Order: sequence, then structure tokens, then C-alpha cells
Amino acid sequence: MLRQKHVLLLLAAASFIVAASPAFAVSKEIIQLQTQVQTLSDQVSRLQQSIDERMGVMRNLVEQSADSVNKMSATVNSLQQKLSSESGENAQKLDQVSSQVQALHDSVDELKSRLAKVSKQMDDIQNSGQNLIAGQPAPGAASAVPGSSAAAAPASAAPPADVLYNNALRDYNAGKYDLSSQEFNDYLKYYGNTDLAGNAQFYLADIEYRQGNFDAAVKDYDKVLEQYPSGQKAAAAQLKKGYALLELGQRDAGVRELNSLIQRYPRSIEASQARDRLRRLGVASGSTSKPH
Repeated sequence: MLRQKHVLLLLAAASFIVAASPAFAVSKEIIQLQTQVQTLSDQVSRLQQSIDERMGVMRNLVEQSADSVNKMSATVNSLQQKLSSESGENAQKLDQVSSQVQALHDSVDELKSRLAKVSKQMDDIQNSGQNLIAGQPAPGAASAVPGSSAAAAPASAAPPADVLYNNALRDYNAGKYDLSSQEFNDYLKYYGNTDLAGNAQFYLADIEYRQGNFDAAVKDYDKVLEQYPSGQKAAAAQLKKGYALLELGQRDAGVRELNSLIQRYPRSIEASQARDRLRRLGVASGSTSKPH
């Protein structure tokens, strides 16, 4: 009887050990999995901290750049107001200063465009970090996959818009008109819908004006006025169109164009130049051309 009880106890103990072994194995796997999850969580936290630190640095740089742009804009506006109040200055000197103001405006616009691109890149980086933590794919990841519609889009052979425009403007200011004309034409070909397209069209017309091709200049200044009426070069295009008409001997048409400019942009530096030109022609602002 005692021997039978002893055997029963041994069988019970063996059954307990067999039943408990899988439970211990499962518990060990769970612990390993929890350890791996904790390690991954720590890595993601460190990644988020790194992203936040870099974002802080980039935002500080963008804010400093924005302050610089605002100061430049204030300086340009102050210069423009000063020039408007000094309308009696020499016409040639006023033309030179006007070109400098236009160049400053172009530089400010280019800086604003670059700041907008940097801000967008910063937002994309931040969104990517947040999506990584949430376990979601980063925005635009699908478009980067080979075979997607974005990846299948044909690559343009043209340089980046800002590089092409800046090269063209640099060559224009250096008097390399043939090269500059080709670059501005390329800009209009590839980036005709951008904010600086009107500027490119203006400089094409201005190159023709400086080369004495006044008929072509009038037509291209008209393109600026018709295709980019709200662009920053509209006033300058109308002024130079009036000058070109006068150079062609079309006095009445030139005077009408200058008076129209004064009415549309009465406080602009171009209006001051138009008044000075009319004064030298012996025509009062708002009047039609009369033999003097």
C-alpha cells in the first residue's frame, strides 16, 4: 500500500514537470520579446530627441534668415521712397539706381523662395519623424518607389530654376547679353509658370532695348504687361516700353504710355522716372504730346 502511494506521488510529480515546461518556455519568449520592444522604444525615443534638436537648430537658422530678409525689404522700401521724393535727379543716375533696386528686389524674392523651400523640408522631416514613431510610412515614400508615377516622370535636362535664373541675371548684369538671353529663354521654357517668369520676360525685352532693337523690345515689354500684369516688373516694363516708343519716334504713343504708368503706379520709382522724362520732353504729366 505504501509502495503504491509512492508510485502515485512520483507520477503526479512527473506530470507537473511535463505540464510546467512549456509554460516556462513561453514565459521566457515573452520576456525576450518585451526586452526587444523596450530596446526599440529606447531607440525611437533617441531618434525623436535627435530630430527635435536638429529641428530647433534649423528653425533658429530660418528665423535668422527671415529677419535678414525683412531688413533687406525694409531697406529696399526706404530706398524706393527716398528715390520717389527726389524725382528731379539726373535721368541717367535714376536709371542706374532703378536697376540696383530691381536687383535687390530679385535677391529678396530669391531669398524668400529659398526660405519657403527650407521651411517645407523642415516640415517634411518633422512629419517623417512623427510617422516613424507612429509606425506609418513617411509622406512621399510611395512616390519614391521605383515604378511609381512620380518616379516614372521624365527627368528634366534643365538646371534647377534658381540656378538657371541666377546665372541668367548674373550674365545680364555683366553685359553678356547673348548668353543671358539664352538662359532667360530657357527659364521661360522650363519654368514659365513660376513667380520669376515675368522677370525673365522683362529682362529679355530689356536686352533687346539695350541692343537698340526697339521694335522687338516693345513687343516683349507688352508680353510682360499682358501675361504677368501683377508681376513685380509690370511698372518697369511699361516705363521701358514708353522709352522704346520714344526711341522709335512714336512720340504720342510714348507719352501716352508714360502717363498711363503714372496713373497706374503713382508712387513708384518708375512713375518718378516717367515724370522726369515727360518734363524733359516739355509735356506735363497727364497731358498728351504736343509740339513744343
